[in-house]
Amino acid sequence: MMRKLALAIGGTLTLAACGSGNEGTIQTEDGEIAYDIDQSGEETNVTITAEDGSTVVAQSGSGTADFPDGFSLYPGATVVSSMVINANDGAGSMITVQSSATPEELAAHYRREAEAAGITISMNATVNGSVMINGEGPNGRTFSFSASPNGDETSGQLIVGMGG
Repeated sequence: MMRKLALAIGGTLTLAACGSGNEGTIQTEDGEIAYDIDQSGEETNVTITAEDGSTVVAQSGSGTADFPDGFSLYPGATVVSSMVINANDGAGSMITVQSSATPEELAAHYRREAEAAGITISMNATVNGSVMINGEGPNGRTFSFSASPNGDETSGQLIVGMGG
């Protein structure tokens, strides 16, 4: 179901980006999925309803983001985009940031916050200047952060999930 849900979310966000209708249905192998798109400025909220429940995806452009409990914006960084997903079986956030800090500095910040939130880091890798860390915490909480040099700046992506 998660793969089909991801495809449905991707499809509905594509429809929203194209300015397609605000509501409709998508036929899948397992039945019909209904969607409702509410777009206001740089914010898009998509509600997806299938036989086994509903999922709400909130996506916003640059500016601010609702960081998961225990996590914050790196000092001096800017939010490029953010997405929050709430489903029957879990929730998660994906926030993309840009900073003049190095990938290592960004990763160290989010590693400290993850560990303070009770997350055990299980992977820490540096490849071609990019840093990737991830881990798991209590109650099914998951964490991932990656940062890569992008010209004079660093692009980072924080993903925190719960359940599912």
